[in-house]
Amino acid sequence: MNTHYRNEKTKRGRQVRGESVQNAPVYTATYKVQRSDSLLEFLLRKCNTSRNNVKNLLVRKQVLVNGSVVTQYDFPLAKDDEVKLAKSPVRESESVKRAVVKKTVRPQMKIIYEDDDFIAVDKPCGLLSVENEKETECAYGYVVEYLKTQGKNIRPYILHRIDKETSGVLVFAKNIKLHSMLKMAWNEFITLREYVAVAEGVFEKKEDTIVSYLKENVNKLMYSTNDIKGQKAITHFEVMKESAQYSMLRVRIDTGRKNQIRVHMQDREHPIVGDDKYGHTKNPLNRLGLHASKLAFIHPVTKQVITLQAPIPSCFHTLFAKK
Repeated sequence: MNTHYRNEKTKRGRQVRGESVQNAPVYTATYKVQRSDSLLEFLLRKCNTSRNNVKNLLVRKQVLVNGSVVTQYDFPLAKDDEVKLAKSPVRESESVKRAVVKKTVRPQMKIIYEDDDFIAVDKPCGLLSVENEKETECAYGYVVEYLKTQGKNIRPYILHRIDKETSGVLVFAKNIKLHSMLKMAWNEFITLREYVAVAEGVFEKKEDTIVSYLKENVNKLMYSTNDIKGQKAITHFEVMKESAQYSMLRVRIDTGRKNQIRVHMQDREHPIVGDDKYGHTKNPLNRLGLHASKLAFIHPVTKQVITLQAPIPSCFHTLFAKK
């Protein structure tokens, strides 16, 4: 489908200085959902207050799910959803984009697949998959708004995430039962996770497999270790193109660990270009050189394989164009 999203212009009444938005919502509580539930019942248990008080929070638009305002009492919650309570009412337009306003227009986010059960987008580099405590503009929020504009009484459910700095395939479920089935054994349903990476230097081995155990340090950065108490990570790569300074790789991962590809390329002393967390020295693309190009998984009910693809960014190819 050729549906696109563009950033809305700064709304009247929001004062912008530099790149920060004033009067951002103040949250009084944040809850992580552990199992499927309805929003009203979930809040009744968490807030330890009356049903009328909880309903008033919803009516006054002080409840957000994954960064989006929700007023529906029976709104379905799924595992890993994040519910926040705001100190004062939040405008719905602010729930999609509040924390950061870029001086440049963000690239379009295109829907690459949609059916009754799933919706997938080609997430642009620089956009969060789901909001975090510092920034609320995210792909999830835009998908929520898209479904509303289509008049569809459904919501997206988070199946996985890709790094903010990484572009490419990001898929959400539209059915809470399918979401629950997939989340219980996501890695077992995945048949292919493929990326395209641009790394520094020329590889001696044009095709290889990297295996290590990953741990996180006090600075929230991942690193490789031989300690089996870490998370085992397996990365396969092959060189697609190369120049005197850079290599374009096709990368397939058997495990979906945090920053896995970025750490493994650093281990090989060929860091991803533009990767300021894991040792880059060059940034010819003015972005991280990592793109989630293909994702395939088994539909838990029909058992059919759904394959999703996002085109390789043109700037990746341009870097290797003969001059």
